[in-house]
Amino acid sequence: MIPSFQQLETIGLKARKMFEGEMASLESIQKTNIVRVPQPIKVIDLPGGGAMFVMEYLKMKHLNKYSSKLGKQIAELHLYNQSLRDKLRKEGNTVGKGASHSEFQYVDKFGFHVATCCGYIPQVNEWQSDWPSFFIRHRLQAQLDLIEKDYGDREARELWSQLKIKIPEMFHDVEIVPALLHGDMWAGNVAEDDSGPIIFDPASFYGHSEFELAIAGMFGGFSSSFFSAYHSVIPKAPGFEKRNKLYQLFNYINHWNHFGTGYRGSTLNLMRKLLK
Repeated sequence: MIPSFQQLETIGLKARKMFEGEMASLESIQKTNIVRVPQPIKVIDLPGGGAMFVMEYLKMKHLNKYSSKLGKQIAELHLYNQSLRDKLRKEGNTVGKGASHSEFQYVDKFGFHVATCCGYIPQVNEWQSDWPSFFIRHRLQAQLDLIEKDYGDREARELWSQLKIKIPEMFHDVEIVPALLHGDMWAGNVAEDDSGPIIFDPASFYGHSEFELAIAGMFGGFSSSFFSAYHSVIPKAPGFEKRNKLYQLFNYINHWNHFGTGYRGSTLNLMRKLLK
């Protein structure tokens, strides 16, 4: 079947949105000068519909030698925005909203200046001052709305209605400074070359640093040296293990939305564990 012009236009807009989010993510990470990413160049519309993202070619190989170094760099990336806050406090400057992403601008809210896609699903990144509210609304609720639309899963709906009201208490007594995240840091989105580690295919936003570690620990690919190096810079805060499960839940629901009901059991089991 030959797609209509309207279908091609829709495909093109979706591809452009995905690539624009990826380009903005790479630019933001690159500006920190902490961890290497491919140099983003340009998003190009294709004549027949769709879009293409041009970036630097890097000859990458599986992360191995530089696993520990990457763990340290990711922790430093997560602390970068906090260091800007501390610098501003020291200098006595007034802190603004932080929608600008110059290297001198502290971001004091959770979100991002453009939509980003985790897989092919666009994520709303509207700025919010409260992390649990942002995470519940723009990550978990948004994913579960898609589950409701596609599957109408009664058990997921009932478990979520119970879990939703319990999430804020998981963040009591934890200071959360907005951290610039890669946003989709599974083993397939990290690599190295002879000069050091590389990360790519980000879905960035400013969020809780712990969010990053959930998918990194779910499907293998990261050695214990990565996590040891990370936590030598950012130690685990009280309640880390339960919040880690909460952040894993987002990734399981996202996988259910992408790949189907094979992830339903894992999602519901994790929701039950979080309710205990």
